[in-house]
Amino acid sequence: MGRIKPQVLLQQSKRKKGPYHMNPMSMVFYSLTLVVFVFFLFATFRYWSIRLEKKHASVFENDNPSVESKKSDLPGYAVFRTSKGSIIMELYKESAPEVVDEFIDLCQKGHFKGMLFHQVIKHYVIQASHNKGTGSTEDWNLRGKKYTSMKHEAFMLGTSKGKHINKGFDLFITTAPIPDLNEKLIIFGRVVKGEDVVQEIEEVDTDEHYQPKLSIGIIDVDLRQMM
Repeated sequence: MGRIKPQVLLQQSKRKKGPYHMNPMSMVFYSLTLVVFVFFLFATFRYWSIRLEKKHASVFENDNPSVESKKSDLPGYAVFRTSKGSIIMELYKESAPEVVDEFIDLCQKGHFKGMLFHQVIKHYVIQASHNKGTGSTEDWNLRGKKYTSMKHEAFMLGTSKGKHINKGFDLFITTAPIPDLNEKLIIFGRVVKGEDVVQEIEEVDTDEHYQPKLSIGIIDVDLRQMM
């Protein structure tokens, strides 16, 4: 048998090799593998991006207190020192934040020092204000008798609705449930201690305009964070 030369074997092997065709199943497998790999990369990137955003947000909140933390820093109580004794009020910082802010600001400016309770209606409401005008509380007393539904309890702290630029920030303390109170007042607190003082003020002698015959007033208001 003759010996085949290496050059001949190389030429024969080249002739046997044709163009390579990939199996369809192999193509599907490799495609799916690529898709899974890309999805894994995307999911990993997304996960760490969210983690980083949360970390930065947490640092930002620590450096810049949120509105909620500012609310919690506000005084939560006001102690009314009156000529009849002390009345402790809890302030509704959540339900009436703007009014509470205005009230606190005025307390710090001494707005309520010397303010008189100039209208007292027994079993209804007492009003303190620097404006001694009459009529509004009397009107409440007359119109209130027409209602039967009671929406609010006694010993609530409120102020009249609307801007206080001209008439100042007046104070109302209810001594009984008042019908349709939301139509008359903005409630921003309630008495938590000193109901007996409120009742003592309520029992003073008044004239035909519900004005006390003897002066009763607020000596000062102290703000407290906690009681």
